[in-house]
Amino acid sequence: MPDVQGSADSRQVPINKVGVKDIRYPIALKCPATGGKQHTVAMVNMYVALPHYQKGTHMSRFLEVLNRHHQGIDSSDVMEVARDMKDRLEAEEAHLQMSFPYFIDKKAPVTGQPGKLDIEVTFEAVANGTEDIVLGIKVPATSLCPCSKEISEYGAHNQRCEMEAQVRFVDGQFMWIEELFELVEKCASTQVFAVLKRPDEKQVTEAAYDNPKFVEDIVRDLAIAMDDEPRIAWYRVASENFESIHNHNAYAVVERDKRED
Repeated sequence: MPDVQGSADSRQVPINKVGVKDIRYPIALKCPATGGKQHTVAMVNMYVALPHYQKGTHMSRFLEVLNRHHQGIDSSDVMEVARDMKDRLEAEEAHLQMSFPYFIDKKAPVTGQPGKLDIEVTFEAVANGTEDIVLGIKVPATSLCPCSKEISEYGAHNQRCEMEAQVRFVDGQFMWIEELFELVEKCASTQVFAVLKRPDEKQVTEAAYDNPKFVEDIVRDLAIAMDDEPRIAWYRVASENFESIHNHNAYAVVERDKRED
């Protein structure tokens, strides 16, 4: 049958990324606490670079690559899938993006009530002769405004915040999702929990009051935490504070490649 996608194109316009997106697919991740695996469902995007002389890519081949892992993708397979895409579609560059919920076991700070906190995790892998993979997480937490605490007689306004960290590792190094999570959540005014009884709520509220932070404070503390972790080679950290007394959010970001030092 005629291969229309493989035919020539005369417009001389290369395409950076073309492919398929928003595929729901099972994924399994190793859990250091139990030695087992956590199973979840990822939203997957798969792209390749298309040269200027080729009319189109072969969309079905992306799913062929994915379905080679029909029992589910293991977290250690992410780079392998990107390499398979590059080879199967005969491309110069392949991109794999995955985002999925991941559950962290957390106990309430005073009563020890168990609960599961869900965070959003992402993998971004690029195969183009070399290999590049970025691990990302979004962590919910609490921030309390230093200015409000300073000027108010009766308390201070606080709000939920979402801290984000994307990291590349030094060659041969890695971190568990749980390790990166612990590094990030320490940088907020205080943590959030799935289950809180009254003694826990008292402790969490007072912890935030004793540790007020602007959004600028949070990202600076995140940057210092990433600088101090020798396994991290590059990072991008951000915080978005969902303001409780404004009709807008506060946001800050820091990006640094430690390899350039």
